[in-house]
Amino acid sequence: MAASATLHCLTGCAIGEVLGMVIGTALDWNNVATIALAIALAFFFGYALSMRGIMRAGVGFKQALKVALAADTISITVMEIVDNGVMIIVPGAMEAPLNSLLFWGALAFAFAVAFVITVPVNKWLISRGRGHAVAHAYHH
Repeated sequence: MAASATLHCLTGCAIGEVLGMVIGTALDWNNVATIALAIALAFFFGYALSMRGIMRAGVGFKQALKVALAADTISITVMEIVDNGVMIIVPGAMEAPLNSLLFWGALAFAFAVAFVITVPVNKWLISRGRGHAVAHAYHH
């Protein structure tokens, strides 16, 4: 269940991260602006994916947002800290052009590291009835 929750989180984060990194890099933004956009979009898409499933269960928008916030905030936060940290420490990754193997390789590596580190976080949350366990009641 923890791996599934982390994969779910990674999907939303990856959509937002890739979009943010692509936009920031294409516009030649500095690292801080690019990372801020990537993080904002990662949270947006992470919550949106959760809300989509919850709302399919007949829950209204406001309640679905509350459930998504409770279910995903810690997981997304950990994932964002890790994957952006990896991107920063890989030499040249943040400055690499979009058509480079360095950029995409570093981003894929960052996601892999973030996944490995976030799985135990989600396992711990789920074991305490928090995190993805909050949203699980709405998925049938």
